[in-house]
Amino acid sequence: MPPLLSLAASSLSFFLRTLPPILLPLRSITTSTRMASSLLSIPALHYPPARRDETVVDDYHGVRIADPYRWLEDPDAEPVKDFVEKQSSLTDSVLAVCEERDKLRDHITALYDHPRYDTPYKRGNDRYFYFHNTGLQPQSVLYVQDGLDGEAEVLLDPNTLSEDGTVAISGPSVSKDGEYLAYGLNSSGSDWMTIKVMSVRDKKPQPDTLSWVKFSSISWTLDGKGFFYGRYPAPKEGEEVDAGTETNINLNHEIYFHFLNTDQSQDILCWKDPDNPKHTFSAQVTNDGKYVLLYIYEGCDPVNKLYYCDMSSLAHGLEGYKGTGEMLPFVKLIDNFEASYEAVSNDATEFTFLTNKEAPRYKLIRIDLKEPGLCSDVLVEDEKDVLESAHAVNGNQLLVSYLSDVKYVLQIRDLKTGALLHQLPIEIGSVTGISCRREDKEAFIGFTGFLTPGIIYKCNLEAEVPEMKVFREISVSGFNRADFEVKQVFVPSKDGTKIPMFIVCKKNINLDGSHPTLLYGYGGFNISITPTFSVSRIVLARNLGVVYCIANIRGGGEYGEEWHKAGSLSKKQNVFDDFIASAEFLISSGYTNPKRLCIEGASNGGLLVAACINQRPDLFGCALAHVGVMDMLRFHKFTIGHAWTSDYGCSDKEEEFQWLLKYSPLHNVSRPWERDPNHSCQYPPTMLFTADHDDRVVPLHSLKLLATMQYVLCLSLENSPQTNPIIARIDRKAGHGAGRPTKKLIDQASDGYGFMAKMLGISWTD
Repeated sequence: MPPLLSLAASSLSFFLRTLPPILLPLRSITTSTRMASSLLSIPALHYPPARRDETVVDDYHGVRIADPYRWLEDPDAEPVKDFVEKQSSLTDSVLAVCEERDKLRDHITALYDHPRYDTPYKRGNDRYFYFHNTGLQPQSVLYVQDGLDGEAEVLLDPNTLSEDGTVAISGPSVSKDGEYLAYGLNSSGSDWMTIKVMSVRDKKPQPDTLSWVKFSSISWTLDGKGFFYGRYPAPKEGEEVDAGTETNINLNHEIYFHFLNTDQSQDILCWKDPDNPKHTFSAQVTNDGKYVLLYIYEGCDPVNKLYYCDMSSLAHGLEGYKGTGEMLPFVKLIDNFEASYEAVSNDATEFTFLTNKEAPRYKLIRIDLKEPGLCSDVLVEDEKDVLESAHAVNGNQLLVSYLSDVKYVLQIRDLKTGALLHQLPIEIGSVTGISCRREDKEAFIGFTGFLTPGIIYKCNLEAEVPEMKVFREISVSGFNRADFEVKQVFVPSKDGTKIPMFIVCKKNINLDGSHPTLLYGYGGFNISITPTFSVSRIVLARNLGVVYCIANIRGGGEYGEEWHKAGSLSKKQNVFDDFIASAEFLISSGYTNPKRLCIEGASNGGLLVAACINQRPDLFGCALAHVGVMDMLRFHKFTIGHAWTSDYGCSDKEEEFQWLLKYSPLHNVSRPWERDPNHSCQYPPTMLFTADHDDRVVPLHSLKLLATMQYVLCLSLENSPQTNPIIARIDRKAGHGAGRPTKKLIDQASDGYGFMAKMLGISWTD
């Protein structure tokens, strides 16, 4: 998986789990007879005015577009800091009267306090590594044990690295012999990480410290002497950068090799491409240690170039490149961006790849480096299901996972022929991790579902019929799955396309249109949203009677690359149409009504929510938009935003500018009552979420949209019909989502869903 997509997916997992009012001499937004009863106890909101610079106007291919809040793009400017403080105070005043917020926090905290485990993985002859959280620890702890029956010992506890738990471990990689651990440390949720190394045997830190690392895997050579990693050039001398809060565009990614116990200045520059500064790279050492593969990406599309270097052919090994300034002699195997290629295994020069080449639902092929122009199918594309992953295990076997109507299917197949050997039984849910090695006869499989907190299966592949034995099972005190039900429906979208949607609720509810409902969506970047256990949403369903739904809209990867492409670039409107159709289905089927329907999404899903309330403000009773891409004309100018043009397009191109302008949340805020004959329609209560160290989707997106919505809907009018709150939750020492400590996860869920409960008029029930 490309590093940018891998990070996007890890960030998404957070969203699927789970000061007094300011008194300023401003134009007051008073209550009106059209306000919902749930808003009557909210004080009149005094929105802090934000300076509008009417002189900032851009010319896009002859179309002049004003950008009066351009000044909000500078996070270090004092006016921006003042704006953030005033908006935070306003939000605090609203949250203070959200009665269910404290109950939500207490109950979510209680349910969160249960032991959690990640899938273990094996290194060396018999050494196992895994993450474990006792319940409310800020960050999960990395453990090691010799043998499955050995005593587990703490290898690395990130909770000792900061007082508030905002330092997280990312991308841990253990050398194949199990002797050394290399890992990244991320601070305050930033994508930047510092790589450190420690000895596993004596648990002592090594002197290695690698800086300016971002979007990087860590891949050890077979001899354990060092590893490949990706980084950006260090800032120029005298240039001050607060890593995580800057908005500078990320350019000139590079691949280096680091020798153990040496200074970073001695690392070998293995690959760079100054002619293509927006490309990103990833290096992977093959299981036999002979080759290093170089993956080259131009964006977030599932396409890549693939080069290789035969390290065994280097006259003086990697050491021979020290101080020479020469890059490794990579051979071009795939030198175009027509398809995705991911190595599964190799036997000498014969490689098995997972690819979508002429197979939008993916297949397995074999290429011999001696005859790279020839390839053969190992496992052909399925007629319906998407081949999600393939792992070599137990010599010449494959453990493959398919996605079938957004439900996982696991199989054991023959590595040489692709023939089906065994079907592995799993219930409806999601495979969260597969851990296995070709030389091992066992595999560990992590599993979760809407009503399954987590199971880790151990599969013995030596048995005549492989058996899925429960290795560990997560239990949540106070949760009874028998109280709930899950169903999947298929909703016709505007153009007739059937959209899968999961519905989770208490058993035997009456479809009388009265139930508060939370609808979640994403719809982009080939990412599939599959069933996942969420403590916070279980509390919503159990104690607030909420019906929770996931719409698997186009743009994702649920049905392969065709599904993805049907919701990207010029077809992005399909994504919004699918989500709107899903909302309309929930209303017409008797689950809910517009005043009781809340929509939620994060990142690309935050864009989804914002676009939908622009297009159909009448359809929703509340909106929660997390870390969304809101300025579609300028997103490519900040940090890694340029990589998203593969999904969105770019305003620098006239045709693509026209696509983007039609749905860009920032540029489509309007007064719905002016289109409503009864002048009664307004925007739903809206909370935007962002964080000061989000260097993926930088905070300026949410800040500019917030200022625009408050001005257009409220501050620019006397006695505006917009009485529903438009506010933002702006977190400190937090980023896009990954690595967020447990307390911050709980606080954000409590605030967001507490706001939702108030706006939908939901009462607590025990």
